[in-house]
Formats: sequence, C-alpha cells, structure tokens
Amino acid sequence: MQWINKQITREGVTLNYIDEGKGPAILLVHGFPDSCHVWRHQIATIVAQGYRVIAPDIRGFGQSDAPTDTGSYTLEEITSDLIALLDDCDIDRVAVVGHDWGAAICWVLVDAIGDRAACFVPLSTGAPQCYAHCDDIRQKELGWYFLMFQMQGAAEQLLAADDWKLFRQWTRHHSETDHWITELSREGRLTSAIAIYRANIGLLMSDREYVSVSPTLGLWSAEDAYLVEEQMIASGRFVKNQWRYEKVDNAGHWMMLDRPDHIGRLLSNFIGLHHPSA
Repeated sequence: MQWINKQITREGVTLNYIDEGKGPAILLVHGFPDSCHVWRHQIATIVAQGYRVIAPDIRGFGQSDAPTDTGSYTLEEITSDLIALLDDCDIDRVAVVGHDWGAAICWVLVDAIGDRAACFVPLSTGAPQCYAHCDDIRQKELGWYFLMFQMQGAAEQLLAADDWKLFRQWTRHHSETDHWITELSREGRLTSAIAIYRANIGLLMSDREYVSVSPTLGLWSAEDAYLVEEQMIASGRFVKNQWRYEKVDNAGHWMMLDRPDHIGRLLSNFIGLHHPSA
C-alpha cells in the first residue's frame, strides 16, 4: 500500500513522515538501518482500528534530510525533531512506539514529554541506562559493532565491501537486507545512518536515567541477535506507572517484520487499553 508522505522542516532539516488515519494519535519510530517503511504492516492494522498514525523517517534515514555533522544525531536532537513534529501535527496526547534506536529515542522522548505520552511501547531496546550498564556480559559481546561503527570511513568500507558481505552477515541475511542495502547505497547515507552510533557513544558511560511515567509495555524477541533480555526486563525499574513485559517467540530483532500480525495485535490491545479510539 502506498502512503502519503508529508514534510516538516526544523532548524534547516527537513523530515519526511507518514500521516495516515483519523483518531487518537500513535507515533511509530524506527531504528537502524530502517525507515518508516519498516512499520508498513502495522500501519494498516492500526489505522483500520480508528487511529491516526504518525511514522517519521528520523534524520539521516529514509527520505528525511541527512546532515553531515555527526553532532546532529544525538538522541536529544532527534527527540527535539519528534516533539516539533507532534506540535506541528497538533497532537496533544500520543501513544509512543519505538524499535531499536527508535526505542532508545522514545525513552528520551517520553521522559521529556511526561504524561503527554498516553502509553509507551519500546521494542527490542530497553532504557538507555539499562543497555549501558547491563550486567550480562553477552550484551557487550553482541554489541561489538557499536565500537566498529566508531571508525569513520573504515566501518563504511568494511560493511559495503564485496557486495555488502559483512552487512549481509551482520543482518543474518534478513529478507529486508536488499532493501536496506538499496537505501544505504545512496550517496552519504551509510555514513548518516551510522552517525547515530557515533553521536551517542557517550551513552555507554553515562549515568543519565530516562523514566517513563506512562503505562509501558516492553517487547523483546527471543531470537534477537543484538540485544539480551536483561536490558529490557531491567527497564521496568524506570517506569513510574504500569509496567508489562512480554517475550515474543519465533522472531528475531525485526519482530514487526518476522511476526507482523502478532506485533500488530500486541500494539493494538495495549494501546487500546490506555489510549482508546472512538
């Protein structure tokens, strides 16, 4: 299905986003190396249930602008983009959903906007402080690429060499891989996508704590090759409201693609309880 794309410009950076449906608003935020395209299965389901879906391409991804300054990709800067987007769309209250880096961004967002967030669903990635200080050594092992991505120029060459061999292996040859490669092959786009890792390396040493005051559902997939379960479970300590955790079986990191109907139902049921449509 083709969605209508809209744009907003904040401080010289133009952001692309999908705005579909009518009713209470739901914000869907993607991660690396995605765009709003990754939510395509859930958008149709959610809109059909009487909701308005706002799904942006965060800066550096999809059809949004890609600033060349690495400092433009901090979680706080991207969060400011999202707040500006909500304001421009006249959205006073919103259900917030994020995956991967999008979930990390949304932890910062819900901390910033407080009870403007009707509810919150982070997929895969727990609170940034729980990732940074995870006690499970496997998280450090699985996150080896975070440090590799700091090598500007070298990381890009390694990922794209030999028909993107390392990237294909890193993504476990996911069915979406060819689409990602097409997107990242555009001039400058691999560097802009990796910039989110470079701009936020300080998170690994930070003691900053982000908190959700909204009902929160944490989802983690049993076959995730990049994130361990502990960092999601531990995030419940930073929810000052109802916390629920659910493991998604038979799915890898991109659970919304691996089990689209199941994720659609989980989102619809949880959001329906806390941010009901008419």
